[in-house]
Amino acid sequence: MRRLAGAAGLAALAVLAAGCGQGGNVSEVDVSGTATAAPTGSVVDGKVIFTIDGVPDVVATVASGLATPWGIDFLPDGRGVVTERDSGRVLLVTPPAVAGNGETTEDEGEVVEVGTIPETAPGGEAGLLGVAVSPAFASDHLVYFYVCTDDDNRVVRATLTADGLGPVEPVLTGIPNGRIHDGGRLAFGPDGFLYVSTGETGDEELARDRKSYAGKILRITADGQPAPGNPFGDAVWSWGHRNVQGLAWDDEGLLWASEFGDAEADELNRIVPGEDYGWPVVEGTGGPAKYAQPLLTWSPDEASPSGLAYAGGYLWMAALNGERLWRIKVADGQVSDPTAYFTGEGAKAAGEYGRLRTVVRAPDGRLWLSTSNEDGRGEPGPDDDRILLIEP
Repeated sequence: MRRLAGAAGLAALAVLAAGCGQGGNVSEVDVSGTATAAPTGSVVDGKVIFTIDGVPDVVATVASGLATPWGIDFLPDGRGVVTERDSGRVLLVTPPAVAGNGETTEDEGEVVEVGTIPETAPGGEAGLLGVAVSPAFASDHLVYFYVCTDDDNRVVRATLTADGLGPVEPVLTGIPNGRIHDGGRLAFGPDGFLYVSTGETGDEELARDRKSYAGKILRITADGQPAPGNPFGDAVWSWGHRNVQGLAWDDEGLLWASEFGDAEADELNRIVPGEDYGWPVVEGTGGPAKYAQPLLTWSPDEASPSGLAYAGGYLWMAALNGERLWRIKVADGQVSDPTAYFTGEGAKAAGEYGRLRTVVRAPDGRLWLSTSNEDGRGEPGPDDDRILLIEP
């Protein structure tokens, strides 16, 4: 059941001194051979310390009855800012209390609608997509959104206070848009700059056009300017992408991206500034050496990857068509041991939770994982769409 709080819930919006942002958090992990403790959320020298057993467990439903939740990021107090793709709504979600040690709870968190992004023009894969909380939220109260409008895709921002979401301000406009392949992930990196994934909108040649912002990963300042040190002097960080929908940094500061392929291979790429990732000349591995090679590939029926998070020495990748959560070990810029979870028994159609859209690491070290069964391509259950709480 969806729990929507009224305006009184907004009065509890706390502004804490600590910064936040999905990309900028750094974690340390004590990896033991057996399960010893659930994530504690303790903070030492500004780093989240938690223990993992390597097997993810669903310990709670954070929220249910949502309409295609797409982006998730966190305020300094641990509450999630969630976007709904088709409604254009922005939700503030309080996580449920969970005891730990693998214990589960039937309680859900509180969901408050704090506003909408009125420019949202939903249709197909377009709508209100990614969200990123400013690393300086404690002082500037800013939240950034990736939105598909009637005219373009754009990055906008608004203040979030106890009064709700303030007026929307454009940050970066003119990104090509379409009903498919709109990219849409936003994340602040460890360097403090905002990274933006875009798709080629179904026009393959836009990925090959270095001057177009379609089919790229962009790196911009908080005010929308090309970030210092970008390889071409504009906002482009990497190019030749089909449709990147997942961005995450490991504990060495390396950027990883999950990307939709077409009919042959979905990709996990380590992103190097200025590199060309080859679409549509190459899908998956192979092709001329001038194109960057993916470090892992999957068939689309195993993946169709969207969200990507890093926690406990692993990348965690949410799969839409694959209806599973992938865990991939990361060390020294290399990946290994891809393992699938929540696949159910037998065929893909038996996936335990259906289509999985977004996975993010919460400030307490747990993962939030959203379903996407209401997106027109899934088979919704009575509680869909949901955000699940995972102990990794």
